[in-house]
Amino acid sequence: MRVRGNDYRVLRPPERYDPTLRVSVIVPAYGGQDKLDLVLAALARQTYSEALTEVIVVDNGSTPPLRLPGERPAGTRLIVCETPGRASARNAGLAAATGDVIHWLDSDVVLTPGAVEAHMRWHHTAPYLVVTGYIRFTEAPVPAELPDDLERAFEPAEPHAWIIDLVERTNGLTDNPQRPFSLHVGGATSVNARLVEAAGPMDDELILGQDTEMGYRLSQAGAVFVPEPAARAYHLGPTMRMRDKQPIDRVSHAFVADRIPSYRWLRSNPGRQWKVPYVTVVLDGTAGYETVRATVDALLAGTVPDISIVLVGPWDSAGRERRAPLTDPGLDLLLVHGHYQYEGRVRFASTGEADPAVPFVLRLPSGWVPGEDTLAKLLDLARDEGLGLVNVLLHESADGVRTARLERASAFARARIVLRPEECLDDAVDDVSGVSWVETESYPFTTEPPVVLGRRGALRARTEAQDEAARLAKEAAKEAERLRGQVARWRDEAAKWRKSAVELRREVGSLRRQLAAAKRAQQGLRVVLSTTVKRALGKGRR
Repeated sequence: MRVRGNDYRVLRPPERYDPTLRVSVIVPAYGGQDKLDLVLAALARQTYSEALTEVIVVDNGSTPPLRLPGERPAGTRLIVCETPGRASARNAGLAAATGDVIHWLDSDVVLTPGAVEAHMRWHHTAPYLVVTGYIRFTEAPVPAELPDDLERAFEPAEPHAWIIDLVERTNGLTDNPQRPFSLHVGGATSVNARLVEAAGPMDDELILGQDTEMGYRLSQAGAVFVPEPAARAYHLGPTMRMRDKQPIDRVSHAFVADRIPSYRWLRSNPGRQWKVPYVTVVLDGTAGYETVRATVDALLAGTVPDISIVLVGPWDSAGRERRAPLTDPGLDLLLVHGHYQYEGRVRFASTGEADPAVPFVLRLPSGWVPGEDTLAKLLDLARDEGLGLVNVLLHESADGVRTARLERASAFARARIVLRPEECLDDAVDDVSGVSWVETESYPFTTEPPVVLGRRGALRARTEAQDEAARLAKEAAKEAERLRGQVARWRDEAAKWRKSAVELRREVGSLRRQLAAAKRAQQGLRVVLSTTVKRALGKGRR
């Protein structure tokens, strides 16, 4: 069963199974012998097979040195790492580990008895999972011995609030979350060893944020991240982040901004270059000087500055040996190399392999020039719809089809893990992430050389646009004022019309009353006249 995006719900880990995978639990420690004793005692009480479990405690230069207590798993070793830092200690433990699964565990985190088994149930289901347990933080006094009833001893306790929030607002990390790797925390997380091998060890140059940065690289290697409520644990005391979140974020963000391109809000400066760019564009550097330059210059001048460009070609032949400057058959290759040799965002390579830490790779035929905002629109499409591949139909003829391909590195890494024999890689990508085709009408590419304004030209254009916008706003304000005056005049005239109408109604009412009086008088005269005539006629008869 293939997982699409991070929707691990298609997997069905069995409640009961015959375990076959070995797990290496790595516990870096610096001091805190009393807490370490409880951690190892809790590991000795795990329900997962002890024969398939090894525990590696890494003493990171403690004074006095740490020791192994009597209650511990049989396969427990103590090694020493003199290089300070949690990342260095974990890497030392990783180098000594032999398990199929790596289980990170802090030296102050006490696992409940079924925690490791809950982790391993998932790892027996799929080989590309990162499973994180639910940690609760207790302020109960540290006991001398591990109690039988952990809940009674350590409750009340607080949950890992930000993990709970992340899981709840993403429907358990299944609703296409942009950063599921944030779930990778070192306190109680397990990872398939092959994923760790593909991603590489922890970055020991980081002061803080090593867990998240490694989680990002695991994601790039194709990982699916699973929160497991049954894998419960107690953290003995609050974490450093709970005590000092803001200063920790300040230090962490200063370093992870260079290494995690998905944290877009940390890369607000449009003129900076970063250790890991957001997108790498792979081009054929042998297509001719003008042809290559048209594409490269357009990319460098586009609205996505967080970019690197890989030019593929036999660059070893572009040396400085004596050659005819105008008739050398390799002149164009030399010109391309010389033109971009000192451009920090351009790299020369013999193959089209990109840094696996880069989230997106655009494979584009040289000579095709993207519009200024084309790459940004393609990246938005891939990110918003969670696509693993966006194909752009550049040209279609009897000779075939020319396309540009925007590849999501993590989707291709996952697809390679689940690829079936004889299966097309793009089909596997479609299964795990989705594939889409678009045309140049909506995402423009041309074969015309770009018109590059340059910084001053762009500044002048922006200034002119701002001036024009100010002028139009001023004219609009004047027009609005004129219209308001016109409306006021219309209101005055309407008021006069209403007043005249009232006066006319009054006059009409008066005339109606006069007419009614006249009609009554006329009727009275008619009665009097009729009576007089009748009387006169009566007298004449007599």
